[in-house]
Amino acid sequence: MSRVCLILLATCLSLHSTISAQTAVFEEFPIPSESSGLPYGMTTGPDGNVWFTIPEDAGGRSGHHVGRITPDGVIVLFATPTQESGPDLIAAGPDGNVWFSEISVDQIGRVTPAGVITEFPIPADSGFSRPIGVAAGPDSAVWFTELIANRIGRITTDGTVIEFSVPTPESRPWFITAGPDGALWFTEALGNKIGRITTDGRITEFSIPTPGARPSGITTGPDGALWFTESGGAKIGRITTSGTITEFPVPTFESLGGIVTGVDGALWFASWVNNKIGRITTEGAVTEFPVPFLSSPEISARGYGGPTGMTVGSDGALWFAHGNRIGRLVTNPILRSPPDVPRRPPPPRLLNFR
Repeated sequence: MSRVCLILLATCLSLHSTISAQTAVFEEFPIPSESSGLPYGMTTGPDGNVWFTIPEDAGGRSGHHVGRITPDGVIVLFATPTQESGPDLIAAGPDGNVWFSEISVDQIGRVTPAGVITEFPIPADSGFSRPIGVAAGPDSAVWFTELIANRIGRITTDGTVIEFSVPTPESRPWFITAGPDGALWFTEALGNKIGRITTDGRITEFSIPTPGARPSGITTGPDGALWFTESGGAKIGRITTSGTITEFPVPTFESLGGIVTGVDGALWFASWVNNKIGRITTEGAVTEFPVPFLSSPEISARGYGGPTGMTVGSDGALWFAHGNRIGRLVTNPILRSPPDVPRRPPPPRLLNFR
């Protein structure tokens, strides 16, 4: 059963913001007691439901569940065939299913709308891979990042895997998303770069101006550019498909992770340290929404103290992982958003390099 937590007044951070004060309604849905897991990665599936992963439990052990929550808040969990597989980031696939990484066992998983899970191993010659970011490509395949192997992988819907090495050594490729130019774009957390890979495997890298930016989440924005978060720089970045980078400071946020494009034509992002959600327009005006519920100290110690993974649901609301619950945020602009604004529910996620 859900609980509507509070109606909050959002605080405008930018002096040139065109957003007036607005209400925000938060709702929370506890994870069923059958799992002590902490949800993380989130996406909206082709079935209209929100899907999420549980990479860890409250004790720090690798999890082995993928969950589904309906727009009215009904949660069902599905166990992966491999125990302690560590399901991590998750994305809607090109085949009507949902795909996810299994970071603890070097596998890519696929779950059908009915909850049937199939696992595909990454080739053994990749070594210790740690797959994490997942995205559907324009070529009807699924693309993923390999955090430790420093590669970008491509898996067909029948399970055939090929891999491409990232030019910068130990760059820690993290999130990945399909760009508006027919290529895939990814963040390099330690390489301090944004990468671009074509469907035939050609990689180009673009350096971020801020040293130690630690880029994490990335998504295609409503303006035809790629937008990304800087977990080490307290900034939101924008990169054009030609590689020009602009950065927008968000000084009251830190430890940024996922970012998604909302139905209102703005970008939404999360800070799990500050326990709030941010909204930034394509002009750079920022609004913040403090989350009204808290995680327990034990859960916070695991790095799940605030909102982590996010997605835009089929209902137009922002859904997010928070401690051992799923949260839902509705604001007035979302409810009044124009019908011609496309909904893009790319995956998000935060990571402490477990």
